Amino acid sequence: MAQPVLEWQAGTVTAIRPETRQTKSFTLALPKWMAHRAGMHYDVRLTAPDGYQTERSYSIASAPERVGLIELTVERIADGEVSPYLHDVVVTGDQIEVRGPIGGYFVWEVRLGGPLLLIGGGSGVVPLMAMLRHRAAEHATIPARLLYSSRTQDDVIYRDELDAMAAGDKGFEALFTFTRQAPPGWTGYQRRIDGEMLHEVIKPFGEQARVYVCGPTLLVESVANALAQMGLPIERIRTERFGPTGV
Repeated sequence: MAQPVLEWQAGTVTAIRPETRQTKSFTLALPKWMAHRAGMHYDVRLTAPDGYQTERSYSIASAPERVGLIELTVERIADGEVSPYLHDVVVTGDQIEVRGPIGGYFVWEVRLGGPLLLIGGGSGVVPLMAMLRHRAAEHATIPARLLYSSRTQDDVIYRDELDAMAAGDKGFEALFTFTRQAPPGWTGYQRRIDGEMLHEVIKPFGEQARVYVCGPTLLVESVANALAQMGLPIERIRTERFGPTGV
């Protein structure tokens, strides 16, 4: 089946929500909205007055069921060309040039089934959140677990929503590990994701788990290698990576 030709379009910023000190979620209303699959992304293009253009890709955080709108959660990279502009300049009512949805490998939808194990580091949680929001919107009962690595509790994106999801859904559990500083009284994981942790987290699902891993390259590679060594079929592991953020 021929893929639709994706054109650049001007999305209008309808809401900006701070998530952490370094991340914000931008809601865009699109004149040519198309339903995406959870895990896909959009390209964002900025054009300077002198004609210079630069682009970056950002994962969609919103569920496909949210018609007419997309949400992009963006981490501010100090020396970046796009994220500082989004964080420091853009206000509601502004227009941003976007193209998408893009991607077809790192995607999940309810019909694919589970059980679903999502593993994220830093802003790598964004496409995983789209999957969880899709699961919730479809009222799916597919067992799901999220293992999320962050430096500190202040760096956890969507913390309140994840806690609410876990509290209201017996089929979903959110697990956190902190690599720099854990919250006071924390009794959970306090280290980088390793084989022992993965063995514990995947145990309820076993080799039937459908796994999605997103985060910095080193995290993704180490997790994928550890899962493969545990005997998980390689076709059940999907990965997406980006540059280092130190989680």
